[in-house]
Amino acid sequence: MGIRFRALLRKLPIDRLRHPPPVVPVVRFEGVIASRQWRGAMSLGSHAAALERAFNVPELAALAIVVNSPGGTPVQSALLYRRIRKLADEKKVPVFAFAEDVAASGGYWLALAGDEIYAEEASILGSIGVVSAGFGFTRLIDRLGIERRVHTAGERKSLLDPFVPESVGDIERLATLQQDIHAAFKEHVRQRRLGKIDAADETLFSGEVLTGRMALARGLIDGIGDLRSVLQARFGDKVKLLPIAVERRRRWWAPRPRPFAGRDPLAALGYLVDWLEARLLWARYDL
Repeated sequence: MGIRFRALLRKLPIDRLRHPPPVVPVVRFEGVIASRQWRGAMSLGSHAAALERAFNVPELAALAIVVNSPGGTPVQSALLYRRIRKLADEKKVPVFAFAEDVAASGGYWLALAGDEIYAEEASILGSIGVVSAGFGFTRLIDRLGIERRVHTAGERKSLLDPFVPESVGDIERLATLQQDIHAAFKEHVRQRRLGKIDAADETLFSGEVLTGRMALARGLIDGIGDLRSVLQARFGDKVKLLPIAVERRRRWWAPRPRPFAGRDPLAALGYLVDWLEARLLWARYDL
């Protein structure tokens, strides 16, 4: 019995037990960033649990985030960024961000959570600006015979209602909001890329999109490379990349969502607008 036990011990990877390989959890951020959870959208609510699991992995050496997003709401972008940075600071581990097809606008804001950012040569990055797009349905509801009723207390409570004609005042108010958000975005980039970009170069913040090579030349990323190659070069060939699933669970007893069933026409139209806006965000980058 003792001989068999010793033979078994010789077969065990004792060195791996004594010195386990470093582990790098990988969390994917793919889709439009939005607070409203239509299919494929992401937010802090959709990714918070995955991030908690990732930062509690044993033998944690770093976190890798993979970003493939055309952007979306700046609030959810900031919330995701802050949660990643808070957990990284608590665990005292670095974060590596990898841009795939696109990490633009809010997607780039999210990528800034990385202590280092990498992309492919043909990746699309940047778009450091603020855009607001929508649709006007004033003629459509007239044709459908729908009467729009909005009652407010406060003359500025309603802003750019898609079912009423645009007003000059509403456009000016929107521009003021956009400029303030843009200023916060620029400051965020300057802080996270301190010493890597020319902070005085205002053309970086014009909303222009750049390829991976262009972004590298201007300091918006740290290198060209894919996730496996970069992390193996940093942590060795035995590094373990651990994908962390983002679970969007639906209760087994809950009915499958039917966005147009049982809704009034305006609610169904709103769902369609959400979907169209998401598609238009991707279409800006031919995706």
